Amino acid sequence: MLSCSRTLMPHPIPSLTNRWFDWDLNKNSEIHQLGLKSSEKVLTQLEDVGLQLALAFNNDGTALAAGGEDGKLKVFKWPSMEIILNEPNAHSTVKDLHFSSDGKWIVSLGSGGPCRVWDVSSSIVLASLSNENREIFSACRFSQTNDSTRVLYIAAMADNRGSILTWNTPTWERMGSKYITRDAISALNVSADGKFLACGTPSGDIVIVSSTNMQIQTMVKKAHIGIVTALAFSPDSRALASVSWDSSARVTIIEEKNKSGGVSLWISLFIILLAAAAYFLKVERIDK
Repeated sequence: MLSCSRTLMPHPIPSLTNRWFDWDLNKNSEIHQLGLKSSEKVLTQLEDVGLQLALAFNNDGTALAAGGEDGKLKVFKWPSMEIILNEPNAHSTVKDLHFSSDGKWIVSLGSGGPCRVWDVSSSIVLASLSNENREIFSACRFSQTNDSTRVLYIAAMADNRGSILTWNTPTWERMGSKYITRDAISALNVSADGKFLACGTPSGDIVIVSSTNMQIQTMVKKAHIGIVTALAFSPDSRALASVSWDSSARVTIIEEKNKSGGVSLWISLFIILLAAAAYFLKVERIDK
């Protein structure tokens, strides 16, 4: 099952405030229907703060980060909304946010500036990652590990192609760049087991990539009519939910490639050869 338990949403119209929604589950019908209803709850800390372009919870749901069109970055304890980090000039505009798996760091992506990594408890900038090759950054995600192998992925437009850039988190050195699609990358996410990256494009395509070798695992052309705006893996990493500006949502099942496919092919060929040899031996005996 896909996890969709957090229902704080930034409203897409700048003139309106951010709103809180509750799940509306109809348990009386034979087929359970799940919908959204506007809640009477009010988050005063997010009232009259302008359009929030990015919202992110940490993995255990104890912290909420909000990034505004005005470039302000705030991190709150959840659900008390006690403020932990308050940076009024994080970027000119905050486009994307993501917590590390342990919740100690948060990466923020701005418009036209560097990508920054913050220590949540101290509000110190740990790293400022620049687009040294004039790439246009569009999304950022930490890998889902707690050890020294953790990396930071940034989706970018490089040489008019959608690419994924990687950074080593212990040293913050740039590790490499991998071309993924001819289109830009409008949405990015990482599976819970760290095996897959999912990319969405403005053309509505979905691309699932193996994090091990950065090779394309699955490509779904025109999964949506409009721009893919968000992606989320199921907890078991076997399904991917995607939503689009065209108000559509879909679930894509991820099928791992059969690693023993080559072995199975050789076994099949061996059986065919044995059958052919037996047939010819039988024919030869009959002729004699």
